[in-house]
Amino acid sequence: MAAEGRLFIRLAQRAPIPLAATFDCAPGEVLALTGPSGSGKSTILRCIAGLDRPPDARIECAGEVWLDTQRRIGISPQRRSVGLVFQQYALFPHMSALGNVVAALGHRARAERESRARALLASVHLAGLEHRRPVELSGGQQQRVAMARALARDPKVLLLDEPFAAVDRVTRHKLYRELAELRRQLAMPIVLVTHDLDEAAMLADRMCILHRGRTLQIGTPHEIRTRPADALVARLVDLRNVFEGVVRAQDAPAGRTRVEWRGIVLEVAHAAQFAVGTRVAWTIPVGGVVLHRRDRPSRGERENPVAGMVVECVELGDDTTVGLAVDTTVGLGVDGPAAAQITLRVPTHVARRNGLAVGVRAGASLLAIAIHLMPWRDSGRDAQA
Repeated sequence: MAAEGRLFIRLAQRAPIPLAATFDCAPGEVLALTGPSGSGKSTILRCIAGLDRPPDARIECAGEVWLDTQRRIGISPQRRSVGLVFQQYALFPHMSALGNVVAALGHRARAERESRARALLASVHLAGLEHRRPVELSGGQQQRVAMARALARDPKVLLLDEPFAAVDRVTRHKLYRELAELRRQLAMPIVLVTHDLDEAAMLADRMCILHRGRTLQIGTPHEIRTRPADALVARLVDLRNVFEGVVRAQDAPAGRTRVEWRGIVLEVAHAAQFAVGTRVAWTIPVGGVVLHRRDRPSRGERENPVAGMVVECVELGDDTTVGLAVDTTVGLGVDGPAAAQITLRVPTHVARRNGLAVGVRAGASLLAIAIHLMPWRDSGRDAQA
């Protein structure tokens, strides 16, 4: 049984959209479902709301079973206490903001509906705009009406389906702050569907990475971005540095594992689960690659030093992304030079001070504590060779 207030999901089906998803979400927690298009994110929300029904599933919320196909239990969408905010908001165009929220309060006594609707609109910063119709509201204001309407149902779970996709960047960041404030008052699970990894990292306590309807990994944004379960997860969360290697030594007393990558032996944090001779995938965040300064060498340059030619140097405001084609002692094989390219990011003023440009030679250190080993799986180009 799920703990009080907790949402528990297990969904399985082969068609029309394959699903093999399992996760839970605690009261007051924001869980972000993220993954590429077609990974089943919105379908999962529809299953929770009761709009879709997989042939093999169990959905439980706050101790109440909404769906259990094995026991032939299936609660109708109308009886599920769900607040749902769609990407396009789906407001009634002929109704005012107040009317849209009142329409969702049919479970309350008629005498209290208007006062409750006004309170909800005030909670999303729309006091004074109650009588405006959707066409008279900005995109951000329409989103706030949709949120108030979702909360009007006194839901046990709040489902947000790409709720910020239809507004501009400035408005989106205002809505982020408002959701962060509002969630402190909401003692319910909140499931957010988003394709934006930065949005998920900002808003969510945990992320659920989906691929073709399957749950690949669940963890905090930091865990997933620094300790992905495998090369596929690393690619899905847009990690640039994903490679393959072979474990060559285990040194438990020193807390180190040695991995060979294209003839270069790297020291990484001890990973006892991988036996010597095991083929592994490994990744390092761009922040774990430290540029060697030309004007002042340091001891840190002794930690997994590599050198090569700058093949990419792109200024993005205050930061510059650098691609370093690393000198290796092993041929590159069919994948070509990109397979040995390390990406790092430095402040633009540092890149300029060090004279970084395409065609310039440079060195960098790969911090041992930042290198993460993963099981190797033959997933095509999901991991670079």
